[in-house]
Amino acid sequence: MTTYAIAHLHQTELCAEIVEYLEKIDGTLAPFGGRFIIHGGRVEQLEGKFRGNLIVIEFDDRERARTWYRSPAYQAILPLRTRHASGDVFFIDQVAQPHRATDILEGIRVPTAGVAP
Repeated sequence: MTTYAIAHLHQTELCAEIVEYLEKIDGTLAPFGGRFIIHGGRVEQLEGKFRGNLIVIEFDDRERARTWYRSPAYQAILPLRTRHASGDVFFIDQVAQPHRATDILEGIRVPTAGVAP
């Protein structure tokens, strides 16, 4: 199942080390089939407060994503980013298709409106 490596970087200091990280990350992704889906870009704010940049990298599956993140090549450049950018980084899987919003309710006991559980 497709897995996404997502980074929501709240604050990034654009400096020589960030530039070096950007110059090298593509080479770390290639052996694992990682590809950028979102890399910053203009945000149209609809609700809430959003600050920073969103980065989404797609992998064929979670194992490839994990192997990339743990690879010596990526670990070698990771400090270039972590010293100059703060935020949240995580993996998340794509939903199985077809998917309906109510699919997340399977196996969850939902209280009936107006009735105490």
